[in-house]
Amino acid sequence: QVQLVESGGGLVQAGGSLSLSCAASGSTFGPAAMGWYRQAPGKQRELVASIFSSGHTNYADSVKDRFTISRDNAANTVHLQLSSLKPEDTAVYYCYHRRFGSTTWGQGTQVTVSS
Repeated sequence: QVQLVESGGGLVQAGGSLSLSCAASGSTFGPAAMGWYRQAPGKQRELVASIFSSGHTNYADSVKDRFTISRDNAANTVHLQLSSLKPEDTAVYYCYHRRFGSTTWGQGTQVTVSS
């Protein structure tokens, strides 16, 4: 099994920046996709960004050019740098680890952007 521990998040003013990290432990061997989803109140969970073992990345259109995902394969850690934050980025951000069709979720971390 894989365990995920998230850190970062918090309250920031619009235009500010935050950093999120997610450390994976346990059965982390083998190629896997990692990344972040987010869920705002009353909305469905949506993919924010993902990164594969190869380094290939995907971003939601709403965060392209503002968020940057990176990965340390040796440390099994994924980072998300959030910049130029907007109030609509307010949500609980969930780290995920996906391998062979099995997905593990982090506990979620709150990001609040004030206007």
